[in-house]
Amino acid sequence: MDYGQLMKEAIEARKAAYIPYSGFGVGAALLDSKGQVHHGCNVENAAYSPGNCAERTAMFRAIADGHRPGTFQAIAVVADTEEPVAPCGVCRQVLLELCGPDMPVILGNLKGDIRQTTVRELLPYAFGPSHLEEQK
Repeated sequence: MDYGQLMKEAIEARKAAYIPYSGFGVGAALLDSKGQVHHGCNVENAAYSPGNCAERTAMFRAIADGHRPGTFQAIAVVADTEEPVAPCGVCRQVLLELCGPDMPVILGNLKGDIRQTTVRELLPYAFGPSHLEEQK
């Protein structure tokens, strides 16, 4: 699947966002190793911190569907922003853990602007599983 199609999937996923407080909808589409796409959208909560971002929703959904960490091919993220939207810090950390540092991350907006990066570029000097293995 090309990244333009993956971005279209993220735009479709954004339609399911539950955003009664901010009105800021985000969609994510995670491509697994079998070519299946897992949609994610942000889900808000009146207490704010119990909410979940689109990127984590897509990753957690894929894991719950039986896909293993490290088997994902790419993720696209989209929002109605001036510049292509990027994942928050928490999502960047989860991307590192579940997807790996070299996985492509496609950033977009509803105007059609797209920027391609990797998890490593989004989270340089990251703390990951290897740091914990060193302590054993």
